[in-house]
Amino acid sequence: MPTRLVVGITGATGAIYAQRLLQRARALGVQTHLVVTPAGVLNLHHELGLERREIEALADHSYSPGDIGACLASGSFDAAAMVIAPCSMKTLASVAHGFGDNLLTRAADVMLKERRRLLLMVRETPFNLAHLRNMCAISEMGGIVFPPLPAFYHRPQSIDEMVGDTVERVLQSLGMPGAAPQRWDGLRAG
Repeated sequence: MPTRLVVGITGATGAIYAQRLLQRARALGVQTHLVVTPAGVLNLHHELGLERREIEALADHSYSPGDIGACLASGSFDAAAMVIAPCSMKTLASVAHGFGDNLLTRAADVMLKERRRLLLMVRETPFNLAHLRNMCAISEMGGIVFPPLPAFYHRPQSIDEMVGDTVERVLQSLGMPGAAPQRWDGLRAG
């Protein structure tokens, strides 16, 4: 059975991360299960000019957020990991407080209760106290809070390189085989 990855997309800025993550997962042979919120669809269109069907074409399976009876809503669905990319503060709060009120937040709740990897690419700045407390709650429950902050030590030459390296770091954090982020080799004396 191929490795299964659940991918959620919300309306926070950073739709490029979701697109690249789905493309890279496919290249690695990882089976993807996609849930896109209505605000996520709006943002995909605004930032990338994509329609729902175009982002769904990058996934192996896609589901409506209202389909609370889908396989992703059960711990018996054997997904290796889940990522919400990008993750809005509303979705962060819903997951942190156990509001499984749609398929996306229910699938995240399943990952936490089953002690599987859940990574949230939270997008907002600056953070207010509620944001920080919700991120702390996710961390305490075993989730990974991963704001998509680019690394500069490898001297990226484009936004594409920064996005690509961040996606590789996310895939590595999720335990996906074949992830290849840039490595820090330390400073060289010279």
